[in-house]
Amino acid sequence: MERYRAELTFARPSELGEGSLWDDQRQRLLWVDIIGTQVMLFDPASGDNRSYDVGESVGTVVPTKGDDLLLALRSGFAFLNLQSGNVEHMSDSESDKAGNRFNDGKCDPQGRFWAGTMVEDGQQGNASLYCLGHDLTVTKHLSGITTSNGLVWSGDNRTFYYIDTKTKKIRAYDFEPASGTLSNERTAFEFEASHGSPDGMTIDEHDDLWVAMWGGSKVLRISPSSRRITAEVSVAATQVTSCAFGGPEQNVLFITTARVGMSDQELRALPLSGSLFSVELPIQGVNFQRFTLRQQGDQ
Repeated sequence: MERYRAELTFARPSELGEGSLWDDQRQRLLWVDIIGTQVMLFDPASGDNRSYDVGESVGTVVPTKGDDLLLALRSGFAFLNLQSGNVEHMSDSESDKAGNRFNDGKCDPQGRFWAGTMVEDGQQGNASLYCLGHDLTVTKHLSGITTSNGLVWSGDNRTFYYIDTKTKKIRAYDFEPASGTLSNERTAFEFEASHGSPDGMTIDEHDDLWVAMWGGSKVLRISPSSRRITAEVSVAATQVTSCAFGGPEQNVLFITTARVGMSDQELRALPLSGSLFSVELPIQGVNFQRFTLRQQGDQ
């Protein structure tokens, strides 16, 4: 098994750093502090990390084809205008579930935004996975979820990989690109307790999966074809939350971490918890699509 070590990239005491995604057009990393209600833009070239307070828990962020960012907030989907800092709220799919909030998400290769919810307070299995379409219509695709997390699509756009953290599994589905429908659920990989809990996930050029392990101090590379762990990236933080390939050559793996719930003793031992880490790898990731909004009458 290949072994790597992530290095500190940007020191920040994020309570719950998450939602990392590379904006290839602007060469910057998008990420969030869920509990700190911050959306952040990190520029590796300058080391600058720009923050926007969006006023509530924010699970993830994706770029659009314009200047706005699209967010998955506690209260549902919303646009963030980077010029004014204004947040434009849309429909809340779970307004009847006060104990839930939105968590991780990404755009599929067709430019639709997929994001799931998680149960913070309430009955387990009461969360779901949704898709925000080009016309801003929201469709529920999976239910019975407890902690919706990492999601990616294979290079041929025919397989969807998905993590509900509580299951300790990566599930695979057949994906129909035109309709965005899922079918034929199966287990692609099951983690052992010693690995930690699977959180955020990204995918590389060979369709191998890179999974951030909450409580595991690492990111693991999983081969779905062999169902084996083929690489490990160690991180100087216990709560490893998400990962995203980026950089000019798409070969830098950025890794977010958290410090929520850690004791003073644990923070003294791992003072960089909550910071952003990265590691350069001999492999490239893939670019994820931007959200595409189509107005009425667009072809």
